[in-house]
Amino acid sequence: MTAEDEFPEIGQLTEEAAAAELADLAAEIGRHDRAYHQNDAPEITDAEYDRLRRLNAAIEAKFPDLVRSDSPSSKVGAAPATGFGKITHSRPMLSLDNAFNDEDVANFVGRVRRFLGLGDDETVEIVAEPKIDGLSIALRYENGKFVQAATRGDGTVGENVTANVATISDIPDTLGNNAPAVVEIRGEVYMRHDDFAALNRSREEAGLAVFANPRNAAAGSLRQLDVSITAARKLLFFAYAAGELSEPVGATHWEWLSRLSDWGFSVNPQSKLCATTDAVLDTYAEIGDGRSALPYDIDGVVYKVNRHDWQQRLGMVTRAPRWAIAHKFPAEQAQTVVKDIHIQVGRTGVLTPVARLEPITVGGVVVSNATLHNEDYIRDKDIRKGDTVTIQRAGDVIPQVVEVIVEKRPDDASEYVYPDHCPECGSLAVREAGEAARRCTGGLVCPAQKIERLKHFVGRQAFDIDGLGEKQVRAFFERGLIKTPADIFRLEENDSKALDPLRRWEGWGEKSVSNLFAAINARRAIPLNRVIYALGIRQVGEATARLLALNYGSFDGWRSAMEQVSVERHANPDEQKKPENVGEAYADLCSIDTIGMAVADELAGFFDAENAENRNILDDLGDILDIEEVAAPDGADSAVAGKTVVFTGTLVTMTRGEAKAKAESLGAKVSGSVSKKTDYVVVGADAGSKAKKAVELGVEVLSEDDWQAMIADA
Repeated sequence: MTAEDEFPEIGQLTEEAAAAELADLAAEIGRHDRAYHQNDAPEITDAEYDRLRRLNAAIEAKFPDLVRSDSPSSKVGAAPATGFGKITHSRPMLSLDNAFNDEDVANFVGRVRRFLGLGDDETVEIVAEPKIDGLSIALRYENGKFVQAATRGDGTVGENVTANVATISDIPDTLGNNAPAVVEIRGEVYMRHDDFAALNRSREEAGLAVFANPRNAAAGSLRQLDVSITAARKLLFFAYAAGELSEPVGATHWEWLSRLSDWGFSVNPQSKLCATTDAVLDTYAEIGDGRSALPYDIDGVVYKVNRHDWQQRLGMVTRAPRWAIAHKFPAEQAQTVVKDIHIQVGRTGVLTPVARLEPITVGGVVVSNATLHNEDYIRDKDIRKGDTVTIQRAGDVIPQVVEVIVEKRPDDASEYVYPDHCPECGSLAVREAGEAARRCTGGLVCPAQKIERLKHFVGRQAFDIDGLGEKQVRAFFERGLIKTPADIFRLEENDSKALDPLRRWEGWGEKSVSNLFAAINARRAIPLNRVIYALGIRQVGEATARLLALNYGSFDGWRSAMEQVSVERHANPDEQKKPENVGEAYADLCSIDTIGMAVADELAGFFDAENAENRNILDDLGDILDIEEVAAPDGADSAVAGKTVVFTGTLVTMTRGEAKAKAESLGAKVSGSVSKKTDYVVVGADAGSKAKKAVELGVEVLSEDDWQAMIADA
């Protein structure tokens, strides 16, 4: 199935609508990443998550100029949770692209052949391994001794869980004498079904909440600040991959698995070396047929090109290697009844329908809600209150509605009428041309949007205030204690004057109130990028916020520049192609790598002179907070520190992503366009208009070799 077949609506999207859809997808996928990787509490099925990623990729393919800096296609997992130290991975811990049918697998093998230039008669060996549904971990050994363990985190930085991992019985403390000086072993921490059941029984007896599934139990057990808790839980480990190695270990992945076994690691016994695509698919079917009898959860089969030299040549795309793919199992299905359809209002005003289901157990998990996405989804599937529906899940909590069982529909079930007014504030809810979402027009008049924005403001990637979650934000808002972000930092002062102080509220006491105020005060000094992200500006995710902070330095500098951007855009509202025709400040903003006109327009709108509410919020925060400049990278004293660099053409010694990451690590700013402020343009093969413009502007042009020589000592 092509992207056009799966998502026909993409063909109707305007560029503006596509940008808005990508912003919403980045936010939604990011939220689900955090729920899964940080909180061990997924909210949607694997199948639904994969669909969101495919939709994002399909829109990016049609509108490549709109690819965002915080695009899910360039991200893995979520940022590490607080409470553990952070470890930067020596090599990124990548995710995997997915295959869902035999055709996808055949296409994967075909792409490998084409990339390597192999003939049809040359064998491409593939190692097939069960995909363990657990928590990814990287183990570091030095001189044969275990020294460090880290979670995947966001793929670049993970959590230091060394002490916890040391309690897992099947992870060796030492390796044999034949181990390289440095070995990084990657694999999956998991929990057996019987140990999971025993853990939940003990928690029930103790009056504690039970875990939804073994994966959540394993992740929650490993990420305990009290190591004794981890030690008391029966966690296990399957090893399968290599990270940093001081010297090569074998010529093939199959040899690597053998070496892991020799060192004392558990390697999944169902792994097989396959010489043909048919053999790969036979292994998938065999593993799938025996899935229910396994003592642990798997959700697919991973295929890896066996030869290490071919893996090196294949390299990677942004978030995944070209030499591996995950073949997912079909989602588990069941039937239940839609009790009601509820509308939730998000911080950007999007009205999202949610199906309230008759609770049902699917794959050992009780589910009672399902997102219905938007009005098109409801209309296309003709979902009605009272309908019996088929739902599916693949290891997560909230299912996807697959289809309506029309023959079981009650006689009085009427077609669902999507609201054209906000259920929270009564404002008109409109759907712009080309958009899938309907949005409340009430803005900050809408209490639901205000609450959602406040929740976003205190979220983990924003101000991350302990003790101030969704429940507390809503309660404080409803009692009039917090109406704006700055009110959070006046809460202690106002509470001291209140007739009904917080310590008298149900669920609060002297200690909990004291802890909350301490957590709030600890965030009065905060980096600029977190402030920018916390404002909840559409299309400005974590990555974009950091880029803005790095490029503009201070809060006042950023605000002043954005206000000028708004002025220029207001004066030139119709220009859609060339940022320089809008104005200098606007063009400077658009020149930041991955920031285009769609993002610039959102920032311009937020800083519009007529938007008094936003300006008041900024004034208030500027007065009450100590907003810190973002620290320069470790390499900020390099020869290219502070320089603006543009990469263009096909690079040979590194991918574009590698080049960008290296430049930024050395303190350089990477731009997506050439201007008078550009210092260097690095040209690869088939360089086009950017190289020509550099010559016209007198910007120094470097070959790839010139660039490598310039940074060689860094």
